[in-house]
Amino acid sequence: MKEFIAHVKQEENGSWAEPHFLVDHLNDTANKAGTFASEFGNKDWGELVGFWHDLGKFLPAWQKYLCRKSGFDPEAHIEESNNRPNHSTAGAVLPFVKFNDSPAAKLLAYVIGGHHAGLPDWYAHLDTRLLGEDSKLNTVDIEIIKNIPETKQFLEKPIPKTIPSVFINKDSNKINESSNEQLHLWVRMLFSCLVDADFLDTEKYMDEKGRGGYRSFSELKELFDNYMTEKKSDSELNKKRNEILEQCRNKASLPPGFFSLNVPTGGGKTLSSMAFALNHALKHDKKRIIMAIPYTSIIEQTAKVFKYGTDNNDEIEQRKKIGKYLFGENQVVEHHSNLDPENESSKNRLAAENWDAPIIVTTNVQLFESLFANRTSACRKLHNITNSIIILDEAQMLPPEYLKPILSVLKGLVDYFGVTVVMMTATQPALIGKIGIEPNSFEGLTNITNIIDDPDSLTKVFKRVDIKFPDDLNKRKNWEEIAEELKTFDQVLCVVNTKNDCRQLHSLMPEGTVHLSAFMCGEERSEIISEIKTKLKNREPIKVISTQLVEAGVDIDFPVVYRALAGLDSIAQAAGRCNRENNLFPNIGNVVVFNPPKQAPPGLLRKGEDACKAIIRNQSYQELTPRLYTDYFKYLYTNLNTFDEPEFYNHLVKDASDFTFQFRTFAQKFNLIDSM
Repeated sequence: MKEFIAHVKQEENGSWAEPHFLVDHLNDTANKAGTFASEFGNKDWGELVGFWHDLGKFLPAWQKYLCRKSGFDPEAHIEESNNRPNHSTAGAVLPFVKFNDSPAAKLLAYVIGGHHAGLPDWYAHLDTRLLGEDSKLNTVDIEIIKNIPETKQFLEKPIPKTIPSVFINKDSNKINESSNEQLHLWVRMLFSCLVDADFLDTEKYMDEKGRGGYRSFSELKELFDNYMTEKKSDSELNKKRNEILEQCRNKASLPPGFFSLNVPTGGGKTLSSMAFALNHALKHDKKRIIMAIPYTSIIEQTAKVFKYGTDNNDEIEQRKKIGKYLFGENQVVEHHSNLDPENESSKNRLAAENWDAPIIVTTNVQLFESLFANRTSACRKLHNITNSIIILDEAQMLPPEYLKPILSVLKGLVDYFGVTVVMMTATQPALIGKIGIEPNSFEGLTNITNIIDDPDSLTKVFKRVDIKFPDDLNKRKNWEEIAEELKTFDQVLCVVNTKNDCRQLHSLMPEGTVHLSAFMCGEERSEIISEIKTKLKNREPIKVISTQLVEAGVDIDFPVVYRALAGLDSIAQAAGRCNRENNLFPNIGNVVVFNPPKQAPPGLLRKGEDACKAIIRNQSYQELTPRLYTDYFKYLYTNLNTFDEPEFYNHLVKDASDFTFQFRTFAQKFNLIDSM
């Protein structure tokens, strides 16, 4: 019964361990995949793909290949070739034998046929593998498999009656038109269940590793509440932050869905969002909290706050000495391109592979490219996004040219996979209802629940700066003029639009002026930002010329900030680096907006600049309020050419009713830039 082999391994002494038998591998993978898929109500589908995914390994050619290639059985005869026999296609053909050319057959074929090479395109790939010239050969393989006694138990497993009813019209056996956008996501989730189960079962045989061991949400909430109690102070600013914190805790009992946390810079939204998430997770039995951040330059800062309760390196060292943390180093898993695996525990490195931990801190790039990926390594984590809470930090940074697929997949996660999404920003974009104008418009979100009851009122409460726009929005200054103005301040930050502008202005500044841009590696930027904070704290002279990488979440606090004319959201973010902690009270900070020598580069930066000019000219501008941001984003979106640059509709929606998807092609086109 156990003569068929799935995997083999050698012990350290060179002897061969007992093989990983194929029957055991199929049963155990099916059990794991079924458990994963039960999170979204499809345990039966998860089990089926687990049972069938490696049926092709029963073929004599594959068994001989494994034994000969590994050296387990050098006498096994195979044709001399560098190509390994294809075992996944046999499992992908089987649904067509069982279901004919039905929706279930196609969907299972994507998942099983792609479980090594990745989710394929239907056209010019999967269709030719399954229905082209080689299909007769594949059918012969199925007949061989069916005649092997050990396969009977798998071939006779109960077949799920139908595709989940939410997607399929039972009368026509066609996809519901309203579900066209989301069927690809269900296929991805099922695929993720299989590939993670396959990885984990193989890992268990090859070299079982120490996974898990994380605290429960109730334990994490206790740690968090204790930390916030210790952090309390009686300053007016902190009293307002505590009011925001309590609103977050109270609103956490509301049903899962879309939420916005619209809080001015300095309002403590990062910790308040965690308070909401922890309480919401306990109330609604959520599995994990995923914090997604647009900039790699600030992700380490956020992770440090969650680990240690501070992002100040000196304070972190002190906390390490006395063992005083917020959640602790091993409770927060980071997953981003700047991460040095050598600095992570083995447990956290493993958890980053499939996001099997309660708190994940990652980038927008990692989150959304995974949600639209076709590679097994990237898709592996997706099933662990189900029944989670996603916090989108700096939600205004969602790239408009990718907005249609991003909002679509977020709606799918909320509607079908039990996810709660929190849009967190000081400058909330306009994402409800119709976005843009014909012919490029599309339907955004239906509803977003405000966590803060009256976000407009917070504008005055957290007013710590005066923002001065040029009297003439068309009159430009040269860099020499700007440099002379900046030289008059002991502590000043100037934010410009491009790396070249940054370099050019910095060259005109006195020695010792700090240059901060994406020309630097992440570690160098992190060290420089830490030095800037120390000088600001000690009231030492410090002048900084930076690109916009400092605008989203970097907790630096200057008395004066200069900002090159840009989108209104960028100006507001720059203002958030001025008098952040209200240290100038009873005075306030100064933010000076200037017209740089050249227009912003063509594209989104220039359209943001143009939209800002239009809004400031056409409205009685007094304060940067949430309503002003809404008007700004609506104006900006009406002037954009596309919200679907990677052609989401053409590749994943248009032919969904025929169950034909172009997974690989879309994954190649969906390339967010790992922002600074």
